[in-house]
Amino acid sequence: MTDPSSLPYRRNVGAVIFNNAGEVFVARRTDMPGAGGPPEEGVWQCPQGGIDDNEATDRAVFREVAEETGMTSLTLLGEHPEWMSYDLPAELIGKALKGRYRGQTQKWYALRFTGPETEIRLDLDAHQEFDAWKWVPLTQLSTLNVGFKKPIYENLAVSFSHFS
Repeated sequence: MTDPSSLPYRRNVGAVIFNNAGEVFVARRTDMPGAGGPPEEGVWQCPQGGIDDNEATDRAVFREVAEETGMTSLTLLGEHPEWMSYDLPAELIGKALKGRYRGQTQKWYALRFTGPETEIRLDLDAHQEFDAWKWVPLTQLSTLNVGFKKPIYENLAVSFSHFS
């Protein structure tokens, strides 16, 4: 078994995307059916993804959102002041994140979606990450994802509450 403390954190960016009604975009993961509850519910999360070499985080977040959701009609509302990290549960060490990381350290941004909903496309990537999407109140974020990410989503709900 790999010693988790010997593994680094993977750096990535995340986006809390607000619509004009103040609701937040979440998408259901294709690789975790039922992990957050009954299979029909699945695991819902905000878009997030890795940072390319020499890529600025504020550019990476727009790229990741476009790759995962098709959304390009976005404006930057704000940036969380700190990097936030989570550790994978023991049973996922060596399996998730290609087995190379103990968890992720994330830089989060608040964005506003200003385009038509027809712009939202989850099928643009050959390795489709999401199969459904919806708008939810910001306060629901921490209830829709896996438990080990709950503290991050609770923090985001407080930090970005003035955007909803």
